[in-house]
Amino acid sequence: MGMMDSIASMATSYSQAQFATEYSMAVTKKMMDTEELALQELQQMLPPSPYTFDVYA
Repeated sequence: MGMMDSIASMATSYSQAQFATEYSMAVTKKMMDTEELALQELQQMLPPSPYTFDVYA
C-alpha cells in the first residue's frame, strides 16, 4: 500500500498546486481588469491637454 499512498499523495499535491496557480492567475487578472477600469475613469476625469506632440520614429 505504500506505493498507492505515495501516488495518491502526489496526485493530491499536484491538484492543490494546480488550484493555487489557477486561483492566483484569476486574482491577478481581476486586479489588472480593475486597474484598467480605474485608469480609464481617471483619463475621463482629466481635462484635455492644450499641448500636442508629434512623434516620428
